[in-house]
Amino acid sequence: MSEPYEETIQGETTLRLPPGVRHELICTRLHEVIKASVANFPGTKLLELRSAIRVDANNLLRPDLAIATTTTGKIWLVAEVVSSEDHHADTVEKKQIYEEMKLPRLWMVDPRYNNVEIYLATEYGMRLEHILAGSDVLTEKLLPEFQMAIAELFAVNQS
Repeated sequence: MSEPYEETIQGETTLRLPPGVRHELICTRLHEVIKASVANFPGTKLLELRSAIRVDANNLLRPDLAIATTTTGKIWLVAEVVSSEDHHADTVEKKQIYEEMKLPRLWMVDPRYNNVEIYLATEYGMRLEHILAGSDVLTEKLLPEFQMAIAELFAVNQS
């Protein structure tokens, strides 16, 4: 479904294996709903799946989803779909980098538990704002047209 890709974390380049089918299905669902939601916001751009983001000389990340402002190119929302094969990189290492770059919003989408952790930047670092699961609905106040049921995001079979 996808190709291997490289990321550089703390100066160490790692070849990431292609994500599994469920991981890609979740990414595709999220991208489709976000894409429709940003269509009416010319100041907001959804980057292609796993676009390279050069944070600094030691870090080049490829998040599953990234949204930037069109005028500055500054990333303001990232979603990482946690992979069971390399969950430490997603949940610890990359989260720390996002915190250091003062990313305003981070969604950690975890298929292992069918939940989404919502982090917001504060002056003291990233703060866990919500954990959404079950019948909860994922929304984003800066994208008023966006909403996605957590059950729909993680559904095994969907027509």
